[in-house]
Amino acid sequence: MDWLINWGNKLYETFIVDDRYVTLISGLEKTLIITVGALILGVIIGTIVAIIKVLTEGKKYWGILNTLCNIYLTVIRGTPVVVQLLISFFIIFISAKDGTWVATITFGVNSGAYVAEIIRSGIMSIDKGQTEAGRSLGLSQFQTMKEIIMPQAFKNILPAIGNEMIALLKETSVAGYVAVVDLTKAGNQIKNTTYDQVNPILLVALVYLILVILMTKLLSIMERRLRRSDIR
Repeated sequence: MDWLINWGNKLYETFIVDDRYVTLISGLEKTLIITVGALILGVIIGTIVAIIKVLTEGKKYWGILNTLCNIYLTVIRGTPVVVQLLISFFIIFISAKDGTWVATITFGVNSGAYVAEIIRSGIMSIDKGQTEAGRSLGLSQFQTMKEIIMPQAFKNILPAIGNEMIALLKETSVAGYVAVVDLTKAGNQIKNTTYDQVNPILLVALVYLILVILMTKLLSIMERRLRRSDIR
């Protein structure tokens, strides 16, 4: 039992003394803010890009929009998110003092490129007869996309969007590169202050694991509810 007592004392010295646990709580808050904000921004950007690519496909006069979307997808998916984060903070938003909103925008733009392809694949998976049926009812191409295609596509892509959300949460662990004391950075600061090389890292890993489990559970609940609505 001595090892257990010693471990408890070590945890107390690492996290409780000088209220160091507050740093972890604050870091967790920053991580969640960046993740949620980036996910919302990513879904908005991804939806717009996906719809533009689908609606402008094969249309000569709107080809410029399709080209711009392809350039965006190529650049964002072809460069590491850490590099994008550094470019945003040190070049684009050079006057920014708080990296939280810079990180949120950067991760959102990055996520949007992947979400766009997810949504586009979901749209393309819907039978073309659905579009033809909507147009025969007098709906415009945009109305057909909004009222008929997108609701069905969303059900198909929900698992992929959930996986993107989980990946985004873990990607935010590099936000510390741009003056953001997120969860990972907070754990690293405690490690450097206390010279405890084990417990801060393990605690950070445990918190990320719990968050991923909760997100997975939430995603499963949403999928079950969508299946029930289909049955009804």
